[in-house]
Amino acid sequence: MTVQHLPMAVGAQGLPARVRIHEVGARDGLQNEKGTVPTQVKAEFIHRLADAGLTRIEATSFVHPKWVPQLADAEQLFPLVAGLPVELPVLVPNRRGLDRALALGARRVAVFASATESFAKANLNRTVEESLAVFDPVVRHAKDEGAHVRGYVSMCFGDPWEGPVPLRQVARVCTALMDMGCDELSLGDTIGVATPGHVRALLSLLNEEGVATDAIGVHFHDTYGQALANTYAALEHGVTTVDASAGGLGGCPFAKSATGNLATEDLVWMLQGLGIDTGVDLGRLVATSAWMADQLGRPSPSRTVKALSHKDSEADQAAEATEEQ
Repeated sequence: MTVQHLPMAVGAQGLPARVRIHEVGARDGLQNEKGTVPTQVKAEFIHRLADAGLTRIEATSFVHPKWVPQLADAEQLFPLVAGLPVELPVLVPNRRGLDRALALGARRVAVFASATESFAKANLNRTVEESLAVFDPVVRHAKDEGAHVRGYVSMCFGDPWEGPVPLRQVARVCTALMDMGCDELSLGDTIGVATPGHVRALLSLLNEEGVATDAIGVHFHDTYGQALANTYAALEHGVTTVDASAGGLGGCPFAKSATGNLATEDLVWMLQGLGIDTGVDLGRLVATSAWMADQLGRPSPSRTVKALSHKDSEADQAAEATEEQ
């Protein structure tokens, strides 16, 4: 699934040589589906993503089924993928979720905070301060158990109820998570309203507040078509961890204006064109997302999946025509 060895790699100064893709399709993508995807299909999806070269694949979330019924099978799913030679982070909302994850052998976990009061109430049913108070012992216990901890921060660039979110308000939540012991952060543009200047400003402020760039990942939604531009701005700043979702799956079940995540294929296409190594086989990744789209009964929203799948279809038709001759 290539187009005459395209994209041609033309690098740019000041960008990292390698980017780690934090694949969220199996968790953030599938949690937003109206229906429940069978556990075996989820496991096959994760196996295919690993075969495509992704080395960090967020597997599931140990939340109460009442809140995210699409991920109610976490205990059944995780053992089906635990043997893969990749990192398999899982989300944990509280100590009970953490204990469930650790009991199955999970050693990379994530907590999810909000930069705004409105979203904290909608997503966590707590204030920002109350949610941080809940996460503190969770993070500390996870670290005591030798787990790597990621801190998600939602609504970093805008909130559907509150509008613009002050940079220092975001920084306060980020530094609180790092002070608890989080190993890294993921800055979420939950409703996809960020623009490159905004991204640079937040990253610079976090550095001023003592958060190192190598501890920061970015998580952009493509609601207004800005996800790749925002990613490029983060790369220029030195960020080397980028969240993306195979096939562009996902959104946020608690923020109705949140559309799909940045598609992993679109990200890989851009990075390959910049000569940045990801370790991902784009052809296998596209095939995986096309397969998953068939499972879900609808086409993938990823532009790269559409383009390369179309090229594949044309090639198959040409081959069939040659055989008939």
